[in-house]
Amino acid sequence: MTDILRRWQISDFGRQHLQLVEAPVPQPGPGQILVRVEAASLNYRDLMLTDNNYGWTPSLPFVPGSDLAGTVAAVGAGVTRWKGGERVISTFVAGWLDGAAPPEAMALGGPGPGALASHVLLDAQWAVAAPSTLNAAQASTLPCAALTAWFSLVDVGGLHAGQTVLIHGTGGVALFGLQFARLHGAQAIVVSGGADKRERALALGAAHVLARDADWPAEVRRLTGGRGAEHVLETVGGPNFGRSMEALAQGGRLSVIGVIEGGQISGSAFQAIRSRGTVQGISVGHRRALEEMVRAIDMNALQPVIAAEYGADAVPEAFAHLERGAFGKVVIRF
Repeated sequence: MTDILRRWQISDFGRQHLQLVEAPVPQPGPGQILVRVEAASLNYRDLMLTDNNYGWTPSLPFVPGSDLAGTVAAVGAGVTRWKGGERVISTFVAGWLDGAAPPEAMALGGPGPGALASHVLLDAQWAVAAPSTLNAAQASTLPCAALTAWFSLVDVGGLHAGQTVLIHGTGGVALFGLQFARLHGAQAIVVSGGADKRERALALGAAHVLARDADWPAEVRRLTGGRGAEHVLETVGGPNFGRSMEALAQGGRLSVIGVIEGGQISGSAFQAIRSRGTVQGISVGHRRALEEMVRAIDMNALQPVIAAEYGADAVPEAFAHLERGAFGKVVIRF
C-alpha cells in the first residue's frame, strides 16, 4: 500500500478553492479502520457546505463528501468487527446505530471526516458491509440518498403495496424513492421540471409524471381517485411544502428532506388539519436501517441510477454537474 494519500479540500469557501493535495496515509488507532476508497458519491449537501451555504460552517481546511465505498486496508487495536480486506460502505450519521440518535452522533463530510480522499480513517462502527451485487461506484450511492428514501418510506413510514408515493425531482433520493416504492408494490408519482427527466422517470417505473409548473396537487388527487398520496418525499422546501400538503392523503406522511428552494417552509395550517397527516423531518437514518436496506438491495438486485462517473482528478467538474441537476447520482472514482 502506498504511504501517500490524495484528497480534495478547500482552504477557503467556494468550489473555486477546491485543491487536490497529498498527505501521509494515517495508521488506524484503537477502534479505528483505514478504508482505501474506491468510489465516493456526491450529495447536494456537499455543494452547500463547500460554498458555505448550509447554515453550519465547517472548520478549514475542509474535505467534503460523506458517502464512500472501499476496502478495509488496516484495522486498529481492539477492532473485532473487521479483519481487513472487507468491502464496506460508510454510514452517513456516524455513531447512530439504532433507535434515537445519540448526542455525539455526527455526519461524515462535516463535521466528521470527508470522503473525497483515497484513504479515510473511520471508527470501526461507522461502516457496514457493501452489497455483494453492486460495484464500488454503485455502492457509494447508498449511505445518504438511498438510506434517506428507505428510512422515510420503509423504516419509519411503513410503506406497503397499494399506496401512492409523491416524489419531487429526479436526484438521488427521489430515484431511490421511486425504486423502493416499486419494490413494495406502491405506485410512484414524480414531479419534475424537465420533460426529458419526466420521460426517464417513466422508463424507470414511475406510474405518472407531472410537470412542476402544472397544478400537480390537483392532478395527484385526480390520479388517486380523490384520495391523495400516502407518502410525500419533500425534497424542495420553501412554498413547495404547502403544495405537497395539498396532495397528502388522510393520515398520510410527509417527509421533509431537502431545502433547494430554501430552509423556510410555508403552507396552510388548515391543510395540515384536514389531512390529519404526519410531518416528519428526515436526517438520513441509522446503521441498522442501512444494513437492512443493503440486504433488500442484494435480494432484489436493485441497481442504483448513476448520472455520471468522474475520475479522482475531475472533482470540480463533478460538482458542476451536481449543481446543474443530475438524473441520479454523481460518483467520483479513486
